[in-house]
Amino acid sequence: MKRQELIALQRNSSCSRSTRKIIPSNHMRSTPPIPEQEDLSDKLLIRRDSPVQRLNKIHSRFSSLLRSIFKMVSFPNIIIPNCKWLSLPTHLSITPSLGRKVTGTLFGHRRGHVSFAVQDDPKSEPVLLLELAMSTSMLVKEMSSGLVRIALECDKVQVPVPGGGTRSGKLFNEPTWTMYCNGRKCGYATSRTCTGLDWHVLSTVQSVSVGAGVIPMMEDGRKSGGSEGELLYMRAKFERVVGSRDSEAFYMMNPDGNGGPELSIFLLRI
Repeated sequence: MKRQELIALQRNSSCSRSTRKIIPSNHMRSTPPIPEQEDLSDKLLIRRDSPVQRLNKIHSRFSSLLRSIFKMVSFPNIIIPNCKWLSLPTHLSITPSLGRKVTGTLFGHRRGHVSFAVQDDPKSEPVLLLELAMSTSMLVKEMSSGLVRIALECDKVQVPVPGGGTRSGKLFNEPTWTMYCNGRKCGYATSRTCTGLDWHVLSTVQSVSVGAGVIPMMEDGRKSGGSEGELLYMRAKFERVVGSRDSEAFYMMNPDGNGGPELSIFLLRI
């Protein structure tokens, strides 16, 4: 019985081997055909808008809506009434800070000391008035050389301040200066207040922006030059350069630009 079962099993295995097909290694397998791509040339491609484009569309629609509303609704003109309490009284004056361009006036009797006045405005009181240690005729002679450099030096004096400590005062408030003209020591210049004669000269040349000349003096005790000769003046714009709290310089500006005389005045506190 067992022998017959073995024979039957052998017959079945041989049949199954005979039915199997041996595929060689170089045989190309057939793949299913790829369907042809549809022709998209005649079809429209729809592209979705990005969020930024959608926001731009909403903004443009909103702007057009606002413009249509403004066209339909007219707003009245707003008129601000004149308020008297907003206007400043005329008798109050606010002193402006000294600018970069100032008006400088050199004046004095021919045989007397020359003075130098600095004004922020031709109508204002001078912020600096110095009596230099040289005569007006000597200054005219130096100006003929084409280059004049005046250096004024003073010692630094410490002033006590509230709350303790010391500091130097304003540069223009220094009373005495050692004067040098083109490197030569000339003596001492002094700072002084504006007198009646000074104000008469400045008011006389108020309308002069740039120029030089002679101021006629009246024969009275207050305005007469006496033995000092006629009163000369030279007026021009000066460029003010601030180096520090202890140094400033004034350079005379030549409006013509024709290479005229150069005048520089230096203030130095050491």
